[in-house]
Amino acid sequence: MIGIIKGTGACLPEKEVDNNELARIMDTSDEWIRERTGIIRRHLISGETTVSMSARAAERALENAGVAAEDIDMILVSTVSSNVVLPSTACAVQELIGASRAVCFDLNAACTGFLFALNTAQAYFHAGVVGKVLIIGAESLSNLVNWADRGTAILFGDGAGAAVLVAGEGEFPQLVMQSNGTKGDVLTCSSPFDRGKDSPVKADMAASQGETYIQMNGQEVFKFAVRQVPKCIEELLEKCDKRPEDIDLFVLHQANARIMEGIAKRLKTDISKFPMNLMEYGNTSSASIPILLDELHRSGRLKKGMKLVLAGFGAGLSWGATYMEWDA
Repeated sequence: MIGIIKGTGACLPEKEVDNNELARIMDTSDEWIRERTGIIRRHLISGETTVSMSARAAERALENAGVAAEDIDMILVSTVSSNVVLPSTACAVQELIGASRAVCFDLNAACTGFLFALNTAQAYFHAGVVGKVLIIGAESLSNLVNWADRGTAILFGDGAGAAVLVAGEGEFPQLVMQSNGTKGDVLTCSSPFDRGKDSPVKADMAASQGETYIQMNGQEVFKFAVRQVPKCIEELLEKCDKRPEDIDLFVLHQANARIMEGIAKRLKTDISKFPMNLMEYGNTSSASIPILLDELHRSGRLKKGMKLVLAGFGAGLSWGATYMEWDA
């Protein structure tokens, strides 16, 4: 038994911020950003939250799949930037959409999160524990970005994407998942609760001790992605007895156009097989793969039987790839 994607959905904040707007608040330009990242604009929350975007993406995915919220057995949400700590984002979504039967929990694997959540769901399907699962990737990264730091602020956007999986016949999907915590310092964001105190029972516990923002060594992240992701995909394809030319589309985390081009080059595969929407949304971390899947699905670009490789990579460092044949 496996989980088959039957519906997708996405939610992007209404507010769009293009490169020229960023150039008015930091030392950058539209040309500088496009040349280095391929990004033209991004959506940023203005009233929306990680929970509200997750719920809206979920509703659209359920409608697309023709599945009622009360029939969902499990909700998995991948996020590093929720507006809630307790309850979990998944439980908050459960309440909003009325998925009363679902067991709910969150998963934190940064930009690889949706892929890891998908693989986690597949394990539950394989065990016969679930019949219908809702997976969501959602981020409000604008809350974690230092808007004076052009090295990170230009990259990230907000949004949510979701997929509904239903049980079907098939073999457990081939996948590769890896992490290397010894390299975690190249992409970090400290918790606001980590104040270096001996005890949380302090009179000045609530006192501000400086903002916490995403910190990134861009060169190291780039080198990691263009080196490890092709290796990971090659390992996956070997397990599947497939070659790059057998794959119809490589649906990758949308981090940077130059990274995508580097991966395609190392795989000796035409860049046309690597769909991109980062120009419009920037890097939305956990949300990027499901948002892209939803666009491909609703545009009709995904056809039944198409061979896909999904791949994510990011903080942790963590990375992975999964093979699937589209059946929605």
